[in-house]
Amino acid sequence: METISPSKSKPATKFAVPTSLWNDTDAGKLSPSELLLYRSNLLGSDLTVTNFGGGNTSAKLEETDPLTGEQVEVLWVKGSGGDIGSMKLDGFATLYLSKLLELESHYNGPQDDDKMVGFLSHCTFNLNPRAASIDTPLHSLLPFAHVDHVHPDAIIALAASSGGEAATQEIWGGKIGWLPWKRPGFTLGVMIRDYVKQNPGVGGVMLAGHGIICWADTAKDCYEHTIQLIADAATYLNAKMGDAPAFGGEIVTPSTDRKAIAAKLMPKLRGMMTGDRPKLAHFSDDAETLEFVGSADFERLAALGTSCPDHFLRTKIAPLTLDPAKLEDDSYLEQSLADYRDSYAAYYNRCAIESDPAMRDANPVVVLIPGVGRITFAANKSTARIAGEFYSNAINVMRGAEAIGHYIALDEKEAFGIEYWALEEAKLQRMPKPKPMVGKIAVVTGGAGGIGSATAARLMAEGACVMLLDRDEGALEAVQSGFTDRFGKDHVRSAVCDVTNEEQVIAAFESCALEFGGCDIFVANAGIASSSPFEDTSVALWDKNFDVLSKGYFLTARSAFTLMKLQKEGSIVFVGSKNAVAAAKGASAYAAAKAAANHLARCLALEGAPFGIRVNVVNPDAVIKGSKIWDGDWRKERAGAHGIDTGKELEEHYRLRSMLQRDVLPEDIAEGVYFFASEMSAKSTGNMLNVDAGNAQAFVR
Repeated sequence: METISPSKSKPATKFAVPTSLWNDTDAGKLSPSELLLYRSNLLGSDLTVTNFGGGNTSAKLEETDPLTGEQVEVLWVKGSGGDIGSMKLDGFATLYLSKLLELESHYNGPQDDDKMVGFLSHCTFNLNPRAASIDTPLHSLLPFAHVDHVHPDAIIALAASSGGEAATQEIWGGKIGWLPWKRPGFTLGVMIRDYVKQNPGVGGVMLAGHGIICWADTAKDCYEHTIQLIADAATYLNAKMGDAPAFGGEIVTPSTDRKAIAAKLMPKLRGMMTGDRPKLAHFSDDAETLEFVGSADFERLAALGTSCPDHFLRTKIAPLTLDPAKLEDDSYLEQSLADYRDSYAAYYNRCAIESDPAMRDANPVVVLIPGVGRITFAANKSTARIAGEFYSNAINVMRGAEAIGHYIALDEKEAFGIEYWALEEAKLQRMPKPKPMVGKIAVVTGGAGGIGSATAARLMAEGACVMLLDRDEGALEAVQSGFTDRFGKDHVRSAVCDVTNEEQVIAAFESCALEFGGCDIFVANAGIASSSPFEDTSVALWDKNFDVLSKGYFLTARSAFTLMKLQKEGSIVFVGSKNAVAAAKGASAYAAAKAAANHLARCLALEGAPFGIRVNVVNPDAVIKGSKIWDGDWRKERAGAHGIDTGKELEEHYRLRSMLQRDVLPEDIAEGVYFFASEMSAKSTGNMLNVDAGNAQAFVR
């Protein structure tokens, strides 16, 4: 990473200027509530307008009261925790407007903000189970039919700048008001309502450090008003930035090896973080992040933290910044993380009072490295990715804020008050207990086959993220697509990989580290099968079996082992075979290669134990249904060896041969793998588990 002169820097990245996406033909087919949803989804679909989960929209609509049959005015407002970009109609809370307006009789000042939230459920219309959000009073107390409250980067850049109030006046000439920072709640709703009364004719209010609220008489006018305000702010800021570089100019140029650096660093940091559960990671080297982390003002601005509450709740008080010249120094990394945790604990102790919740996880969420990019850590992949997106929003805010003044971060006490807000704590306590594999990363070879895909599905069903490896690109794409539909895009990745190719194996595990942060579970499953009398077995056939089933297991396990050592724990599971422990006539190459793999597992168990790495084997037998191996020559060869046909007679032969006389399915093997991958077998290593419906020959002696 080269250090350069700021004077040679490129011009600052500009803000995107949104335009209206409203379609009168589409909108004309919709009911009033559907129009609200349409407007909300349009706003949420554009990240220049609002970020994931951010902002809220509302409409005051006439509805028939189910009790009286009379027409009443109902506030439809985005419910708590929803996302306006992806929500459906059931994502709105519905409340009697008359009851909401009567709530002010219970309000005696800012100290009642939390108390007022408890009254919202008593205003519910038509038994709607969707909880109303803390921002409901911002919508109910205003006398306008349609209200939008959003947090776009260009708007927050004004709201979080020392020059923001003057810029607001310059851009809109008094048509948009300004209010000082106030935490969301009933008091803020009253402040906005009273400001509008005192300033008739304003079309919206800038909320310092927070965002903007605006309104109109129709859904279309409200949407287009919101879009125009954001466009005005973006255009103004772009003009102010001109051709000057952002953040004082670039002093560290991006490394051409930044992805490889991140892939090596992420498992280390993951292993050094404290806590009961491992974290998932997300890496980004987008242009905005590289512009920020390589700049002259980077350290100063990063230390200030974020401003908008939406950003702060997901990114913590401030990021951890690392020196790119010291990333190979493990003691430096350990100390940096320890110092961050100490700093976070000091922040908690400065701000907490007796009634506040206990201190939460003190590890950083955001890690920034000049010349490399941004890494975010969280309990699951989706949260880590979204945290990164929010910090990208914060970078945009800082860039714009500095163009018109000085960036102003959220006051520490206010930040703590939001992070440890009793209402936020209650929301956290209501969340369901995480599944047992949440936070775990698995790599499965032969991931497009029957056992591989069944194993991946079993792990993902319990919350794990999975990297599928297979040499069949078409089958791999189909399996990944199915898993994406079933489990979501954040849970699954894939890489085309021939397990006998050392370079491809190394690249695949590097890709897993870059995508998720490391590897906790490795399932060696990619395989072939062949049948041939010993004297007819060619050197080529012998080598082919050993290449895939021995060398392939060695190469992939070695890469997994290396990552697991960095993380200080892991579980390796070899999918072996009954033939690995029981001699098989006419399949010497296959059986010998499987036996070699099983013995390799025992050797790895010895070497892995000091690092918390467990290694175990699942031995299947006759997994015919759903198996790619049995779809080829192996089926014909084994049928010929037994003198039977290749159809149901073969399946019946193997079923009746077993002691329990039951079919063995890919899902049965997946259960065995899951047992060894999970905490249920936390004290087991060097073991074999036969999943073969009973075969006395394969009893482990």
